[in-house]
Amino acid sequence: MSVHTGEKPLLRVEGLKTRFFTEEGQVNAVDGIDLSINDSEVFGIVGESGSGKSVTALSVLGLIESPGRITDGHVWYRSPELVESIGADEPSAVDGEYVDLQALSPRVRRTLRGTHFSMIFQDPMSSFNPSLTVGEQIAEAVESQQRARANPRSVASRTQGYGLSSFIMSTVMPSKRYVKEESLDRAIELLEMVGIPDPVLRAEEYPHEFSGGMLQRAMIAQALAGEPNVLIADEPTTALDVTIQAQVLDLLLELQEETGMTILLITHNLGVVARMCDRLGVMYAGEIVERGTLHDVFNDPVHPYTQGLLGSIPDLDGTRDRLQPIAGNVPSLLDHEMPDRCFFADRCPKAMQECLEKPPEFGIAESSSHATKCYLARTSYDETDALTEDYFSSETAETQQIESDGGTQ
Repeated sequence: MSVHTGEKPLLRVEGLKTRFFTEEGQVNAVDGIDLSINDSEVFGIVGESGSGKSVTALSVLGLIESPGRITDGHVWYRSPELVESIGADEPSAVDGEYVDLQALSPRVRRTLRGTHFSMIFQDPMSSFNPSLTVGEQIAEAVESQQRARANPRSVASRTQGYGLSSFIMSTVMPSKRYVKEESLDRAIELLEMVGIPDPVLRAEEYPHEFSGGMLQRAMIAQALAGEPNVLIADEPTTALDVTIQAQVLDLLLELQEETGMTILLITHNLGVVARMCDRLGVMYAGEIVERGTLHDVFNDPVHPYTQGLLGSIPDLDGTRDRLQPIAGNVPSLLDHEMPDRCFFADRCPKAMQECLEKPPEFGIAESSSHATKCYLARTSYDETDALTEDYFSSETAETQQIESDGGTQ
């Protein structure tokens, strides 16, 4: 794969596919998505629960666990420093200034987590070890990343042979402790950076002694321990009240401006997207169905799913009395149940005959960054060509009848 010669994004995802192989069948959680993220940009992925947002984030980091597997695609990361470091050992993963994360060995890829990439997970309550103080856990992250940076080619550099014998020795000889005093000091600095009051005192407390909002801030501090180039925030304001949500979002923006890091923000909340993002992708059934700048998508949405999401939120300035929820349910992602057509057609108020064929991505002439997987990008809605309201219900009934007849033969 050759690198584009125009603008050079920091991260470029091309044709990424992630499958889960379950007893019920193959689940197409991520189905060939393409996106690019620029330096110092906040890029949002928005969609309903179950659309594949979190799996996309985990796929970028290579954190998919069994029975899941990334089956196709590339994740290109621009880093001349990394190219110089690993190019001789893994030439097949290098293309110009870019490294294909998917082509790297697991050993090398592990060293990039924390140093180049970091992640804020959804639930801070389950992400911290309840038996260790918050400060100690953040200090461990600082220490491990410092050791990894000391020798990025070696997995052992993350622990430098630190095993059971080293742990036992550390209990009687403080000088042999894994976490150095400098790392503990840095952990306190990070807690102060994310707005934790009395950081020295709080560093000695356990996760259960923190409120939800404070624990979310502590998780952000832990994610920043390795000073990453790319921060992936997966629903960072889940389960927080609106006041704390606003504080966490403001904190992320402040840190992004101070450090210049790039943020990939995963959320189902369009209000969060409007507050945070420069560009966004709207995800549905494992696909990016519309992407563009904030202005493109919010002011000129083309895909009916995007229009439905926007119609489902209150309009504080308008006179609309009722919200307009999207009819139907998120589709099954089982491969044998996914039709070879537009996945949104059975919920779409503007479904036409051509929607029975899978749409490619169409560019929107008014904006170079705006694109959508919808035939309405090239043609107007025609009621004479529209599918009947019961088209898909009758299609389902016919399919079930055929399967039933086949099973009795």
